[in-house]
Amino acid sequence: MTSAVVICIEYITGWGESLILRVGTSRFAMSWTEGHIWRAEVPVEAFHLEEKSELTFSFELVRGGEVVRREWRCHSLDEVRAAMAGAAEGRAVTLRTGWLDKPEGQAAGLPGPFRPDSQAAGSKAHPWRGAGVAVPVFSLRSEESFGIGEFHDLKKLADWAAATGMKVIQILPVNDTTMGGDWKDSYPYNANSSFALHPQYLHLPEVGIAQNQTYKKLQKELNSLPQVDYERVNREKNRLLLEYFYKKGKAIVQSDEYRQFVKENEYWLPSYMAYCVRRDGTAPEEFYGWEQFLLDRQLKDAADYARSRGVILKGDLPIGVCASSADVWAWPTLFHTDSQAGAPPDAFAEDGQNWGFPTYDWEAMSADGFLWWKNRLRKMSRYFDAFRIDHILGFFRIWEIPSAFSTGLMGHFSPALPLSKEELLHKGFDISRGRYVKPRKGRPESDVLFIEDPGKKGFWHPRIAAQNTLVFKELAPGMQAAYNELYDDFFYRRHNAFWKASAYAKLPDLLSSTSMLPCGEDLGMIPPCVPETMDELGILSLEIQRMPKEYGVKLGDTSRYPYNCVCATGTHDMDTLRSWWAKEGWELSGYAGSKRPEDASPEICEAFVREHLDSPAMLCILPLQDWLAVDGRLRYQGNPDDERINVPAVSRHYWRYRMHLTLEDLTSEKAFSEKIRSMVTSSGRNF
Repeated sequence: MTSAVVICIEYITGWGESLILRVGTSRFAMSWTEGHIWRAEVPVEAFHLEEKSELTFSFELVRGGEVVRREWRCHSLDEVRAAMAGAAEGRAVTLRTGWLDKPEGQAAGLPGPFRPDSQAAGSKAHPWRGAGVAVPVFSLRSEESFGIGEFHDLKKLADWAAATGMKVIQILPVNDTTMGGDWKDSYPYNANSSFALHPQYLHLPEVGIAQNQTYKKLQKELNSLPQVDYERVNREKNRLLLEYFYKKGKAIVQSDEYRQFVKENEYWLPSYMAYCVRRDGTAPEEFYGWEQFLLDRQLKDAADYARSRGVILKGDLPIGVCASSADVWAWPTLFHTDSQAGAPPDAFAEDGQNWGFPTYDWEAMSADGFLWWKNRLRKMSRYFDAFRIDHILGFFRIWEIPSAFSTGLMGHFSPALPLSKEELLHKGFDISRGRYVKPRKGRPESDVLFIEDPGKKGFWHPRIAAQNTLVFKELAPGMQAAYNELYDDFFYRRHNAFWKASAYAKLPDLLSSTSMLPCGEDLGMIPPCVPETMDELGILSLEIQRMPKEYGVKLGDTSRYPYNCVCATGTHDMDTLRSWWAKEGWELSGYAGSKRPEDASPEICEAFVREHLDSPAMLCILPLQDWLAVDGRLRYQGNPDDERINVPAVSRHYWRYRMHLTLEDLTSEKAFSEKIRSMVTSSGRNF
């Protein structure tokens, strides 16, 4: 076998710069040779070519010991294999390759018919800009559904989107969340599998279940409910599916088509089926495989239909997985189950958020080239042409909360560069006797200024939002100023290069595994390394007018949005436009009336929608509720608060919002569709 691989690349470096070759998590110094050729000799064993691995290699530019530039995406080991083909036994082979830069206009269009090089993508003078609608699948309502939105309903939504000139349908995660069998399972970001689809989205008649009188009576009853009855819908669907499986489903699991599906999903499907049997104990493994086979077929069919109408589906990649999921059960070494992922305090939750998800062991994940992540993304790409990276900050650092705490206040960033005792003392904080790190008697455990790093004893993190504690308020003004300076440096400057390197160790490799357009959810406490990394990697940012990223600004200027972004009037975690207006929007926007309005008029809502459509943002994807708000007759006539999907501060929120009119009724409203189409077209978003 070949003993080594000499990898060469031509690169003109500046004074004091050098190149590093990264193979998986290993790094090899490269040496300069004549002609600006950099080379590194790597033992063939470093590539693990014999193993079922997804390792990649890439180059980094180093200056003064710090990485200052990386490739846009990683190289596949297929390059190494090709160089080794036919090589003499025991001899080194040479692989010459080039630096991978982001293609020009990478983020200037969507996959498929919206690629930057296609006619639909516009030109440099008029770059492609599209509009879309955001709505959870469970929120869809149609005459054919069964108390909850289904994959089948996405076809009807695609018809409406096409009629209005929209190009994108954005949905929430659609993975299986079935665990306890109660309404708490409605949380779409708490999946029991990162691969399995939720059985609640199956359209039963398409499976073959007869629509007899009993079925129609139950369907009518469930469809008449204003919100989803999560428990009853799933209980009844599961009963009908199980009955049908025992009658006719077994024939499907013996088909060649089903066997091919199992083979293509062998990475996760067997462990998921075994997990479901352990969870339920009421059905054989084949039943769960049969369900997944049908779900895959129905979602793929809906995605293909939408594409045929010039509309793509945008999926959602949750940052976490449930601690009791099939993923953690099947791959326990990939997760830290002694800690919980969450978010620091922000506008959504003053005590922070504790999602209860285990944190990732990124070092273990990198050992096989992030195979778990890549398989996850490849499965998503079967249905989606774009995807939202939930809490993209988690790829830079995660807010990690020890399992002993329930809120996010006692969390810390991981990975991080915690402060030593000497550094704290230099800033005037002597913790040698427990001062500032242990609460005074009778005070809560969170009344401290610093939290010890659980993995690095003797090193400390400033406690998030410590300015609200009693111990901080008792400090002398000079000490408060010293703490604030230390605090700001720690959270906004100290880790910038460190967290950027952390993201680059993961994201380029993952993004290059599919052709989906990546869009990041980058709201909250954002260090400077995040926007620059997203821009370098072609990841669209998220811009929300009521959560501007400029310090001290309360309402963003949509005309100043960057092109490489998705803009929206709100997200599933926020009030609808009408609810926000009634609570604070009327005041923030400089409403000229002398009295507080009871509700945002259709004209006010239309003005906000037009502002977003007219923005430079590549994608303007608005919640369905806000699109409907521009029409006084079609908008929801009850309390606008009823249309809110989630309240992040309530960890066990019931996710059950359902649109108040049917998709059939919406599609039949030709005048409304034409109005939206006119708004989209006049904004330059419909080429």
